Amino acid sequence: MKTVKLPKRELDFFASVLQRFGEIHAPVARNGHFVFQRIQKWSDARLDYTRTVLPPKKYFLPPRETMFRYTPEKGYQPESEDLDRRLVLFGVHACDIFSLNILDRVFNGRYPDPYYQTRRRNIAIIGMDCVPDDLCFCRSMRADTVEQGFDLFLYDIGDHYLTLVGTALGDDMVLAGGDLFQQVTEADVAEYKLRSKERHERFQLDVEIRDLPEIFEMEYGSEIWDELGARCLSCGSCSMVCPTCYCYDVTDESALGSTEGRRVRTWDSCLFATHAMVAGGENFRGSRASRVKFRFYHKQRGFVAEYGRPSCVGCGRCAEVCPAGIDMIEVIDRLRGVEYGETQHAAAH
Repeated sequence: MKTVKLPKRELDFFASVLQRFGEIHAPVARNGHFVFQRIQKWSDARLDYTRTVLPPKKYFLPPRETMFRYTPEKGYQPESEDLDRRLVLFGVHACDIFSLNILDRVFNGRYPDPYYQTRRRNIAIIGMDCVPDDLCFCRSMRADTVEQGFDLFLYDIGDHYLTLVGTALGDDMVLAGGDLFQQVTEADVAEYKLRSKERHERFQLDVEIRDLPEIFEMEYGSEIWDELGARCLSCGSCSMVCPTCYCYDVTDESALGSTEGRRVRTWDSCLFATHAMVAGGENFRGSRASRVKFRFYHKQRGFVAEYGRPSCVGCGRCAEVCPAGIDMIEVIDRLRGVEYGETQHAAAH
């Protein structure tokens, strides 16, 4: 990887250069929240955002998409609309890039997903560092920094962005910028180190994940799951905003009496009452308590067994949107037998 720097005053001009690589999408303010959407003018971009309501996952695994259409005459025809659409996602935080790397392992693994893979190839990622707020615990989940999965990554060092080039496409972007980019000096490196240390110290939340899978095994029968089940509304909001949840449902849609139709997949949630329902009406997780427990176990236990790390990246979205106030850190602390806030106090000092 090579590192260069970009003057902040040239960022809007660089954004215009990026248009040759695809539509530029960046975070914008909308109804008191932040969302990723196509930028009509660069001044709309809010690079100081905390977190978007929906993660960038929505570009790679859309909430609803047609997989293929079928007719008696032509048989099955894969849907290709929007798959070749070239985008540039600008300002993606490290935890969200880390979440895409997690999804890569799922959708590029044992059962490759060509829809996801095609979008991943056609969507460029430009990352940007951020300032953690009172919901961020990505440092605890080892997702506050990222070393791959992006084309460029921008670090704020004052009047410039220290720019890490992650791919050949990222290098093409730098070359397209021409004289906009400059060589990095020792003073730039020193400033980066200082700001990195200050950012690390600004985290207000912390959670210990060491030996967590073992603790989950020991606490499988804990009363906490019944308590959480009584609070949970099974709304699935946490799954919808989670950057690494990848469950989906598949349905065939056709008009009454028609032999033509399409196969559609939509986001699903393990908290929905129908998620584990099978033919005959059997439901393997009929109670809300069992569904809440499954979500936590998949994030912090099952995914570790399969892929070697938790699937949670500590972005704080689930705690922000949960109408029942269920907080992952609080649950983990209780399972560990520590008072909620002890680890937060340790993190602050």
